[in-house]
Amino acid sequence: MENQFTRTELMLGSDNMNKLKNSSVLIFGVGGVGGFVCEALARMGIGSLTIVDNDTISITNINRQIIALHSTIGKYKVDVMEERIKDINPSCNVTKYKCFYLPENKDDIDFSNIDYVVDAVDTVSAKILIISRAKELNIPVISSMGTGNKLNPQGFIISDINQTSVCPLARTLRYELKKRNIKGVKVAYSKEEPITPKENMINEANNKPIPASNSFVPSSCGLLIASEVIKDLLKEN
Repeated sequence: MENQFTRTELMLGSDNMNKLKNSSVLIFGVGGVGGFVCEALARMGIGSLTIVDNDTISITNINRQIIALHSTIGKYKVDVMEERIKDINPSCNVTKYKCFYLPENKDDIDFSNIDYVVDAVDTVSAKILIISRAKELNIPVISSMGTGNKLNPQGFIISDINQTSVCPLARTLRYELKKRNIKGVKVAYSKEEPITPKENMINEANNKPIPASNSFVPSSCGLLIASEVIKDLLKEN
């Protein structure tokens, strides 16, 4: 009998669909990249998704985030993402945390029974914390590098952090992980040189320029990460 996963099962087979149904993925950040990771994993039949984010949706998110609509402005991202996941796959078990991952609350996030960790947050300190925790627990982890000020979605590839180049965020993370002797970290990054925005806007919180963005680069990075998670979970090449 046909169901919502019939077309996927034709490609992967019933045994692999059962593997995905019994898999649990933890996603940090459900914005431009992480939202599309959640979207793709839910549509692939992942049985359990844990989502972590403390942001609410703003009007400036609408240009790139799948959960951002005029009707969702002001709502917590994890609440909207949970509702969307359940609408895609009602049997998916969703756990949500309305917080940023920080040293003071790192023990509040339950990593038990997690098969894969996705880092789609913006700050280097949080990335280091996420990756360190995943490595400590021997859980596979993949990290998203910078998608701001990029125009070419075809520039993104999956690589070890030590093989990255060009990307300023990857350069900083590579340096910090090396200091901590953390190796073997998989990332999605682009070799495209960051463009210079036509106009400038300053973030009042840190007095730094706000990166320019579009609808197709963060989404492409998120879908690329989701595909890598699926392949790793199924041990496919």
